[in-house]
Amino acid sequence: MNKTIWYVTKYFSPKTSTSPGGRGWFLVDEMSRAGHQVVVISSDSNNLVDLPVLRERVTVLDEGRVKIVWLKTMKYSVAKSLRRILSWFHFEWNLFWLNKSKLERPDVVIVSSLSLLTILNGLLLRFKYQCRLVFEVRDIWPLTIVEEGGFSNNNPFVKGLSWLERFAYRKADAIVGTMPNLSAHVRAELGYDRPVFCIPMGVSPEHLNDVAELPREYVERYLSSNKFKVVHAGTIGITNALDVFFATAEAMREQADVEFVIVGDGALKESYEKRYGGLPNLVFAPKVPRNMVHAVLAKGDLLYFSVHDSKVWDYGQSLNKVIDYMLAAKPVVASYNGYPSMINEAGCGVFIPANSVDALVSAIFEMKSRSQEEREQMGARGREWLLQNRSYSKLATDYLSILFQANPK
Repeated sequence: MNKTIWYVTKYFSPKTSTSPGGRGWFLVDEMSRAGHQVVVISSDSNNLVDLPVLRERVTVLDEGRVKIVWLKTMKYSVAKSLRRILSWFHFEWNLFWLNKSKLERPDVVIVSSLSLLTILNGLLLRFKYQCRLVFEVRDIWPLTIVEEGGFSNNNPFVKGLSWLERFAYRKADAIVGTMPNLSAHVRAELGYDRPVFCIPMGVSPEHLNDVAELPREYVERYLSSNKFKVVHAGTIGITNALDVFFATAEAMREQADVEFVIVGDGALKESYEKRYGGLPNLVFAPKVPRNMVHAVLAKGDLLYFSVHDSKVWDYGQSLNKVIDYMLAAKPVVASYNGYPSMINEAGCGVFIPANSVDALVSAIFEMKSRSQEEREQMGARGREWLLQNRSYSKLATDYLSILFQANPK
């Protein structure tokens, strides 16, 4: 029997002419393919993705099989700002007063964080429609802002969010997270066990088909050497913990047959270029469109990513970067102290201690010492595992079994 699903989140990345969409889009699209009616309710206050320009307070768009209700919401440009929090409240206000009578009555409402405030509207929707309520955690707040944003546990805002987080864990009919060990965090917060399900990032046909070649000039300038290339592709910012990458390049500057390539842009790029730009074994390459990322990664011999040593990662990761790396069928090395997943399950790379230059140097030498055939086999294992275990069609099927099962409290 077909059901109606509401997916409510302040931050949603839809499919556009320039983007294949984000995790939420792929999941709800697959749910609709399975015969269910899906309504997404979101805001236009998201400076990280391309969104429609709204002229009305409420704009309803039919995107193929999925209906998206866009709520015009206060914008902000700085993540760590009062305006961002006010934007959260503005979205909740607009959601509360949204005329829902013309929308299909929901059988289940998924509230996807951020923002945590949406759980309050979610509870009202559950009461009004006598439906199930699923709380989806894509980013663990307030832990993230305490560990990586410099906030104190005694901050009144943090205390308020902590109460709201525990409230959501207690009241939701089911809890879903993108990270594989979220259950440990929920247990620590509540003091007792609750079933927690993992629906991580995945792979869509768009990821596989939307692939473009790099301009010849780009390849010749930045990727043409025959050295062993250690490649990082993505944002160059404070959360990307790239100090180890650059310090390792400096430590290996005399290793003539190894080259470090960093592809992307970000707030710290200029400062890194000033400090390390003179290294003979380091290449700064410009950001490329998403559909060319695969072509960049294919030029590497070893793909690298890093995160800070933070309690956030104790509960696992589900990063777009890891999906891209594994799809490229290249071995991966990660400076990461958290709960292991995907890379070790697939046997396509290694985790090394975060913040350790020595560990990264050793890992590079170890990978370089392997034959090209062995590295190719390792990378191929990652791609094969990803396609078998992380297709969005499979993840959506898993999600649907959670949405409509008996109350797992």
